Amino acid sequence: MAMPMESSPPLFDVDESQAALFHALAEPTRLTLLQHLSTGEHRVRDLVDHLHLAQSTVSKHLACLRDCGLIRSRSEGRASWFSLSDAEQLRSLLAMAATMLSGAGAAPTIHEHLHDPRVGGGPADEESPR
Repeated sequence: MAMPMESSPPLFDVDESQAALFHALAEPTRLTLLQHLSTGEHRVRDLVDHLHLAQSTVSKHLACLRDCGLIRSRSEGRASWFSLSDAEQLRSLLAMAATMLSGAGAAPTIHEHLHDPRVGGGPADEESPR
């Protein structure tokens, strides 16, 4: 007769807000937006120009990032300005992700897409006015 195996407690509780956070970080365009916002506050228009994407696309991604608490926004006249909610926490989270990937034998490529000139972050983008 087989003995029932004891189950160990889960490492963590499942939380919908955590799922939303990782969903937000799973999209390369949203990581690119976070990279731009790490240099300071930006208007939606500035981000549209930097990323060469439609305003509706940028706004959709910004809403996702705001909904999970990664960024905040403020209005000034008709413009909306966006900034990181907590740059140090985001930096720590991305560093931990890179550590986990390298420990698992995967090459950390979290930021590889940021150098794609089609989405900004390449050398030509560094000279663009913000």
